[in-house]
Amino acid sequence: MDKAIAEELESKHAALHDLIEEEEHRAHPDEDLLHRLKKEKLRLKDEIAGHLLH
Repeated sequence: MDKAIAEELESKHAALHDLIEEEEHRAHPDEDLLHRLKKEKLRLKDEIAGHLLH
């Protein structure tokens, strides 16, 4: 896996983590937004794992 691609994916994953944390700590979190963010975070995690295996 190209190091630049891996770093970009890791950066996006970390940014999503931060957004999720921020949303979860709001007085009235948007559950639909949280669902979409978590789904995207898992997709990135799978993409990272897939690249590491090849």
